Formats: sequence, structure tokens, C-alpha cells
Amino acid sequence: MSWWGKLIGGTFGYLLGGPLGALLGAALGHSVDEGLRNIKLGGYGADGPEVERIQAVFFTATFSVMGHIAKADGRVSPQEIELARAVMAQMRLDEQQRLAAINLFNEGKADDFPLDEVLRQFRQECHRRSTLLRMFLEIQLQAAYADGAIDAAERAILLRICDGLGVDHALFAQLEAMVRAARHFAGGGAGAGAPPRHEPTRDTLRDAYAILGVGSDASDAEVKRAYKRLMNQHHPDKLVAKGLPEEMIRLATQKTQEIKQAYDTVRSARAL
Repeated sequence: MSWWGKLIGGTFGYLLGGPLGALLGAALGHSVDEGLRNIKLGGYGADGPEVERIQAVFFTATFSVMGHIAKADGRVSPQEIELARAVMAQMRLDEQQRLAAINLFNEGKADDFPLDEVLRQFRQECHRRSTLLRMFLEIQLQAAYADGAIDAAERAILLRICDGLGVDHALFAQLEAMVRAARHFAGGGAGAGAPPRHEPTRDTLRDAYAILGVGSDASDAEVKRAYKRLMNQHHPDKLVAKGLPEEMIRLATQKTQEIKQAYDTVRSARAL
């Protein structure tokens, strides 16, 4: 049974307190009823978090922080709401999960949302697993770019998130470039996983290099290493084993498809 099934069934045996426990409890309280009376939401202890616990934490932090970023400029745009719904649809959430995600998104929009406390607990629960923290930040960047650009207020919060999670600002800049390039690159070549049929345009090739996180002057060996590293970091099975909710495996799969298409584009241009 998945973490969600255990949560709804009242058999989720791990205490989850702190701000994330409070957010999850509020979201579930609004979206479901009597079936949740037995869920334990107390102070969380020092025992190492299990994968199911991390999955609950990741789900809670993802949608609540997404709502907080969306409200950063004082209003939530229709594009940002649509992006949140698109993420939920891509995850194929059932009705209860979708309602919980919406409630978490709305919790994040509150003026008193405890961002720093949420990030502190999230980082602690994830045991600083860098691949999970990276995936979390990529999702938040995609949400921030929902309306086409990141404004100053959103950028300030994203950098604050980096500081809270211990993510270097240089890595943030690289991830931002990758997310921005992926927005332009999608559909620019052949289908994911297949080499482009035609010579890639200059813009398509530029975006492909950005997705791989290397410059056009990188050697063939450096391009291959970057590709293998990114595929390993975004491997869906490995991410789920570390605590990515099963429902988010489609997001990781999409990232691997983008990375592979970018690599195929570069490989075609270089005749590798």
C-alpha cells in the first residue's frame, strides 16, 4: 500500500509534527472526513525518516511552497493556478489527493505561512538527500516560470528557499537556466528519445546545451558526462527509492525525456 493509502487508512505509523504536520493535517481535514480520525500527527521524533514519511513530507512541502511562491508578487495569476493544476493532472492524483494538494497550495498563500520553518523541517526529514532537494527546487522553478518569467519577489523567495535547503546559488542559477531552456526546447526537436530529423536551429541547440548544464565549448566527453550525471539524478526509480512520492514519478520521467532529447540534439549537431 502506498504512503497515501496508509495515510487515508489510518495506518500511517510515523508521527509527523512541526509545520509540515500542521499543514498536512489542515489539508486533510478539509478534504476528507471520518477516515482520518486515527492519523497520528504529533511531534516528530529523532528516528530516521522512512521512505513513506519522506513521501508525505515531499508532497506537503511541494504544494504549500508552490502556493507561497505564486503569491510572492501579491497575486496568484491564472497561469500559476493552471500550472499547479497541470502538475496535479500529470501526477494523476485521485480526487482526495487533488483536494489535499489544492488545500496545501492555498495554505501556502497565507500571509503567515511559515516558510523558513517548513524548509528547515523538510531538509531535516529528507536527511539532506541532494537529489530530492534538487527535484523539489526544479518543480518550484517550473511553477515560478508558469507566467513566463520570474519577478523580483519570486526570485527573492526562491533564493531564500535555496538558503533554507543549503543549495548553492550557483546551482540555482544552473537549474534556472535548465528550466527556462526546457520551456523553449519542448517540441523544438523530434519526439523525446529520438534524434532530431533535421539540423537543429541555433536556438534549439543553445537550449539543449543549457538543459545539459554545459556550454557549447564543452568537449564531447564533458557533454557525455553531464548527460549521464543528469540521467542518474533524475532516474525515477532511484528518486522514488529516496522518497519521491510515487505520484510524482511522471514528473521525473518527463525530466529524463527532456534530458535525453537535449542530448540527442547535441549529439546530432556534433555527429557523435
